[in-house]
Amino acid sequence: MSDRERFVAAGRPRWDRLEQLLHGVRGPDGWTELAALYRATCADLARARSLGLPQDIEDYLDDLAGRAHNRLYGSRSIERIDLLRQLGADFPRELRARWPFLLASHVLFYGPFLVMMGLCLVDPDWALIVLDPDTLAQIDFMYAVPTDRGSVGQDATMAGFYVWNNVGIAFRCFATGIAFGAGPVFYLVNNGLTIGTIAGYLTAVGYGGNLAAFVIGHGPWELTGVVVAGAAGLRMGWALIDTGGRTWAGSLSAAAPGLYLMVLGATFMLLVAALIEGFWSASPVPMGVKVVFAVAQVAIVASWLSLGGRR
Repeated sequence: MSDRERFVAAGRPRWDRLEQLLHGVRGPDGWTELAALYRATCADLARARSLGLPQDIEDYLDDLAGRAHNRLYGSRSIERIDLLRQLGADFPRELRARWPFLLASHVLFYGPFLVMMGLCLVDPDWALIVLDPDTLAQIDFMYAVPTDRGSVGQDATMAGFYVWNNVGIAFRCFATGIAFGAGPVFYLVNNGLTIGTIAGYLTAVGYGGNLAAFVIGHGPWELTGVVVAGAAGLRMGWALIDTGGRTWAGSLSAAAPGLYLMVLGATFMLLVAALIEGFWSASPVPMGVKVVFAVAQVAIVASWLSLGGRR
């Protein structure tokens, strides 16, 4: 057997496997294997040159290594495209499929919100049931005058604070679902009571316009993100209650892909809300412009969640 035949016989299984992976890589293990075979093919190419094997072998290995290199180091773009697909199509499709949990989350949040807002509109003293006098005094001070935009540095700082705060809320609404769904119920009701109380109280004492000027721009993203995070927590809790004959770990594992998509979507919405809140909400833009902007945000969120992934 010639050197060429021995070399090809030894390397052919690796090269064929690499060809297969170049047509479709699945999961982290597939990428690890692709990287290992790419390095082996580069070594084969160097060995072929050192042995002075025919040019057709060198050309084939050079082409194969080049395609593997492009596949590996172009994977960042592929991952970004995959993330956009998950956000644009997979997440809204999963959310619609889990509509009972989304509906329950809406009721748990907006029910207390509307009740406390209505009570505080009738009598501002109802706010003392939820908030202490010092907190109400601080809220009065914050919204007694229209908000003004600070410097760019201050806006960036506030955006960072809002990111931290919003993601923290989402994490609590989701992660506490491990307590058989009790955690999301508590945090959704608590947030609904608090926000409804603030909205009703400020409107009753005459500061509702200042509050609206600040919140209407980012509200569609922020409140929806909180509700989606709560729905994800309820879904996780239900996976522990209705295991379908699996162990708790097995049931959570089966629900994990859907939970990932719901948390991903909620996090994205709260990130967008934080950016709007930090750079737009406190700006001295006329109220009419802010209303138009807010309507546009409602349309974007509603269209995305209702139409995304339907094709």
